[in-house]
Amino acid sequence: MLNQTLLRCLPALAPAVLLACAIEPPTSALEFAISFDQSVGAEPLDGRILLILTTREEPEPRFQVTSGLNAPQIFGVDVEGLTPGTEVVIDADVFGFPHASIAQLPPGEYYVQAVLHEYSTFNLSNGKTVKLPMDRGEGQHWNRAPGNLYSTPRKLRVDPRRAERLAISLDQVMPPIPEPEDTKYIKHVKIQSELLTEFWGRPMHLGAHVLVPEGFDEHPEARYPIAIFHGHFPADFGGFRTEPPDPDLECTYSERFRVDCYNRIQQQEAYDFYRQWTSPDFPRLLIVEIQHANPYYDDSYAVNSANLGPYGDAITYELIPYIEEQFRGIGEGWARFLYGGSTGGWEALAVQVFYPDEYNGTFAACPDPIDFRAYTLVNIYEDENAYYEDGQFKRVERPGRRNWLGEVDRTLRDFNHLELVLGTKSRSGDQYDIWEAVYSPMGDDGYPERIWDKYTGEIDREVAEYWRENYDLRYIMERDWATLGPKLDGKLHIYCGDMDNYYLNNAVYLTEEFLESTTNPYYNGEVDYGDRAEHCWNGDQQNPNHISRLRYNTMYLPKILRRIEAAAPPGADLTSWRY
Repeated sequence: MLNQTLLRCLPALAPAVLLACAIEPPTSALEFAISFDQSVGAEPLDGRILLILTTREEPEPRFQVTSGLNAPQIFGVDVEGLTPGTEVVIDADVFGFPHASIAQLPPGEYYVQAVLHEYSTFNLSNGKTVKLPMDRGEGQHWNRAPGNLYSTPRKLRVDPRRAERLAISLDQVMPPIPEPEDTKYIKHVKIQSELLTEFWGRPMHLGAHVLVPEGFDEHPEARYPIAIFHGHFPADFGGFRTEPPDPDLECTYSERFRVDCYNRIQQQEAYDFYRQWTSPDFPRLLIVEIQHANPYYDDSYAVNSANLGPYGDAITYELIPYIEEQFRGIGEGWARFLYGGSTGGWEALAVQVFYPDEYNGTFAACPDPIDFRAYTLVNIYEDENAYYEDGQFKRVERPGRRNWLGEVDRTLRDFNHLELVLGTKSRSGDQYDIWEAVYSPMGDDGYPERIWDKYTGEIDREVAEYWRENYDLRYIMERDWATLGPKLDGKLHIYCGDMDNYYLNNAVYLTEEFLESTTNPYYNGEVDYGDRAEHCWNGDQQNPNHISRLRYNTMYLPKILRRIEAAAPPGADLTSWRY
């Protein structure tokens, strides 16, 4: 358990305050006792018990968890071999967020809910054994993963000043998630990957949603270029709707974009895309959204990794060729293109860099950090601590998220401390943990080595060096430009808002500086910025972000086709798919 003095004093970390806190550490005899009975499960379970307390009744507490300003209170503890009837105790020694201890909770009435996020055992090919949450079709979301146990929310009076034991029963089981069904235009594929199965020591699968062009069945002789639209776990192919918007749809307000009736706008844009997709002059090609959820996250970042396994090879050499064979793809590098935003933006750029001959270009929008000198606001090679900037007599906490006016609603420490509650050993299923799982070497215990101490923020220099050599995209391009440069000629297009919520534009600036100053050869691509644009700006200078983010396909596909046609080798098939 974490030291109680530190639990109370971490936000300040000033020596004088630490000394004062050491005199009077917080205490509480309040306990929550969490258990399940045989009505919901008879077998011993491994996993993470999470306890959520919130002042808001709706939605259920498990769906309110965030690191932002309105974060509910959450605590977490690992369990192994938990049997029916055995109680797991959450008390003042268990680490939480935003308050580090139950002892710090204000007395009051709270809506309370507990969840058991179940872990499976993996016997890896290298001999290591790890316990991780297997994705069950939900895209690595602990609050709706099929089979997870949870309690019916209850309103309870909670007072840390009282010696009380509050019992919570995990009396519900999260239901299965139905598989999407094929339609005329959207097809679904799933394969068992030999490469990933060998790494993980159990059957592992890759899936995809494939949007086929108008006239696909009527033109069996046609062979098509393919565009890989990278992004987070897609339940189905998104942003495509064959029916007009629902006139009876109740309007919902978008807090993120401050736009009313945004759900109606989304339906209209999806229907407009369908009409363009089926119009006589729209490009005919295949669009693919990949499902590569794994035991650490909702996707793999589409590269090979010491902790996740050879996802890059599995996608490029197993899944993509399978899709091309099933749906008459051309099957050559000149006829493949990559695009995506945020995580998908990093993936689209990384895959192009790591597999330069297998793809013919990338549109990387608002990519996750592509230069680790600006890993959000941290320089992992020079900074001592990720959470704080230290001066002579004071320290300043690093922001984690801002809006377009620069207003900050959480810090970098907030993001990471919530993740530490959600899961130890990089198992939170959230953003900083998946970066760590993808980029880090595997530790002796079989889990990712920490880039920094998750609690204090102290950076590990050796791990940072491993990151640089293997996943810092700007550094790798600069290091290998003599061989990579000719292969990437005209293929790199990077876009980011200059007020990106997560400060991702800083890494783009550094990457642009390298690309524009390198003339042997010049990269012949594009880097562009959206004025005051937040995450995830994609190069559209004409429309606001809430519209442009819905137009990746219609905006990029004509440009992709022009690139493919211009770069096609002599004798390439440029006609069978132009009907």
